[in-house]
Amino acid sequence: MGLKASLSKPLAAFVVSRINRWKNNAVAAQEKTLKKLVAQAKNTAFGRDHDFASIRNHADFRVRVPVRDYEQLRPYVDRVVAGERDVMWPGKPLYFAKTSGTTSGVKYIPISKESMPEHIRAARNALLTYINETGKAGFVNGKMIFLQGSPEMTEKNGISVGRLSGIVAHHVPGYLQKNRLPSYQTNCIDDWEEKVDAIVRETLKEDMTLISGIPPWVQMYFDKLTAASGGKQIKDIFPNFGLFVYGGVNFEPYRAKIEASIGRRVDAIETYPASEGFIAYQDSQFEKGLLLLADAGMYYEFIPAANFYDENPLRLSLADVELDVNYALILNTSAGLWGYSIGDTVKFVSKSPYRIVVTGRIKHFISAFGEHVIGEEVEQALLAVAAEEQVGITEFTVAPQVNPPAGELPYHEWFVEFANAPADLEAFSKKVDLALQKKNIYYFDLIEGKILRPLVMRSLSKDAFVSYMKQEGKLGGQNKVPRLSNDRKIADALVNWVL
Repeated sequence: MGLKASLSKPLAAFVVSRINRWKNNAVAAQEKTLKKLVAQAKNTAFGRDHDFASIRNHADFRVRVPVRDYEQLRPYVDRVVAGERDVMWPGKPLYFAKTSGTTSGVKYIPISKESMPEHIRAARNALLTYINETGKAGFVNGKMIFLQGSPEMTEKNGISVGRLSGIVAHHVPGYLQKNRLPSYQTNCIDDWEEKVDAIVRETLKEDMTLISGIPPWVQMYFDKLTAASGGKQIKDIFPNFGLFVYGGVNFEPYRAKIEASIGRRVDAIETYPASEGFIAYQDSQFEKGLLLLADAGMYYEFIPAANFYDENPLRLSLADVELDVNYALILNTSAGLWGYSIGDTVKFVSKSPYRIVVTGRIKHFISAFGEHVIGEEVEQALLAVAAEEQVGITEFTVAPQVNPPAGELPYHEWFVEFANAPADLEAFSKKVDLALQKKNIYYFDLIEGKILRPLVMRSLSKDAFVSYMKQEGKLGGQNKVPRLSNDRKIADALVNWVL
């Protein structure tokens, strides 16, 4: 075992002992975090406007600070972007993470000198908890690749602007820099396909031990590696590859194809980073869910997803959450986001410690007929039948067909790119529909009541989703295809690739 691997084990044990202090007292850690955040920001413009000086607890906070999305917070954010100090958080941000919003256009998410270290600490701790639990530390001696956005920055009123993954690249610890690929020059290539080709050339002969990225883009990297090596599986190209770190989407729809590309199962760590903050990571290979980071400069609130659009929805603290309930996640951060609806839904699978699974997006659902079908339900229905039928799924999305040809009942239309297609698509579709009915009683009632017909599944040509994302200018990086839409924008575009 190399020196780095040997040194990582006592470091991992030390870090995990510190994590356990707040992990076992998460509610107290959250209460302390709220008080600290409010105290630090009470003299900002936002703090004065919302009477932070009189806030003593979460009940006070709820009364004074409403839940807002980016567009609703924009009057404050625009002042920060314009270069004004002390607006939402003391001073000016270190960075703006630039993201693309579906309704807000370009979004500028502030990252402060207090919040930036939390992103790095969480990424490091995800690896250290893995080392501590499994004893596997050999990967730190090999080469690691992070498929990410360009590290090049622009500037806006004296503040550096970039993609979150590109910003984080500037903060990779020095002891990992020599192990890290791709090169800075390759990372700066804008065209995603050109960039992946360059990454393949740089890594093909290297001893890759850790690979990290969003699963569909990692799959593209694997496909190109296999082609460049004359058809070899990843296990034969990188025999010491043993750890896959991912985030951004549910891995399960991609697992079968990625593992087939590798040629064997490898350990995986799921992470939940966002531009707004690093929220959770998988702290165990044996327990379900991601450890919610209760001591990372963020105070979380939870609104039952079913009530999110009520006039005055219930806002819960960590102390009040229940297991197996879908919650809209609300953030209050050390970068000055307050009552911020990030748009994700989560469900607690454990309260000792507090572990979550990400179940979807609050706006990514289908409820054209009152069924309120969510991402978790469609994913579980499809994957259960695919596993039973030994069918491989590359990618999929679902949309309502509200205006079918005259005389037909409306339906949910599924667009699926198969790695290996079912022998009988119609029979496969019926099984998926029945599985979905079992998961969503409202959908069952609509089918039984002849308000909807069973789902219609369209099989798409190879690389359909890659082609669609390329057409939209969203190929690679942190871009993801929504699993569910309540409109036909994506569905109508994908019709061009229906077989």
